[in-house]
Amino acid sequence: MWMYLGLLAALFLGLHNLCKKHAVQGNEIFPVLLGTVSAGFLLILPFFLGSVFYPEATKEIGFYVNDIPWSTHGFIFIKSMIMAASWVLAYEALKHLPITIVTPIRSAGPFFTFIGALVIYQERPNFYQWIGFFLIIFSVFLYSRIGKKEGINFKNNKWIYAIIGATFLGATSGLYDKYLVQSLNLNPQTLQFWFCWYTILILLVILSITWFPYKAKRQAFIWRWSIPAVGILLQTADYFYFKALQDPDALIMLLSAIKRSQILIAVVVGGLIFKEKNKRKKLIPLAGIMLGVALIMFFK
Repeated sequence: MWMYLGLLAALFLGLHNLCKKHAVQGNEIFPVLLGTVSAGFLLILPFFLGSVFYPEATKEIGFYVNDIPWSTHGFIFIKSMIMAASWVLAYEALKHLPITIVTPIRSAGPFFTFIGALVIYQERPNFYQWIGFFLIIFSVFLYSRIGKKEGINFKNNKWIYAIIGATFLGATSGLYDKYLVQSLNLNPQTLQFWFCWYTILILLVILSITWFPYKAKRQAFIWRWSIPAVGILLQTADYFYFKALQDPDALIMLLSAIKRSQILIAVVVGGLIFKEKNKRKKLIPLAGIMLGVALIMFFK
């Protein structure tokens, strides 16, 4: 069951990436981030209010936000800092790179998660899952070759390093999620509510220094429908992802790989919407990544 929840998370993440590309074009990164996270927070806020004023009814529908100790708040705040840094790097890279290059590089996230799962959680893949893992990494390398044809030098382009850094931090957060959900017994809505809250506080501090004091920057900001859509789609994806992690049999390295199937939406649909180049050539490594995901998912 947890694998199918992972596929649902991938579906909403793919749609989230399309909206994110639209939201950041010509915009400052931090206010866009604040808008997306705030939209996600407002989506979950009714569950928190219901937990305070109508606890029994909220428990019945399965969206009760639990009371947690201050030590657990500290662990969630650490996750907020990791993801805030990851998002800043990812959004900046997305402004300057084609979505059909950014998304496949992000698909290398399972590499970091895979290694962490082996070392930290002692998860052990079988022979076919190893093949799937290396097939994903090789396919991402093929994307780098295609990227050079679009004038993107993977060695000298700082935005490539930004998206790699974002991918590493995102994988770190993914490993940390398993600890939060399984060791601290946090349900999805509790983790999502407080994560959004602390991320908003972090972004407000940054914006108070870099954006709010500058009238020209504020006037240049363009509000788009895709800004709240990003936050809503992300929180929906995270809900299914955290629900999958609640299963004690869930393996974070496999779940991370399954989520990479989101690139099907980004490369095929995103390439058509944003009219990016070399779409057909990108289908070859795309097929490699999808095959790798299939090997990891179905050969347990």
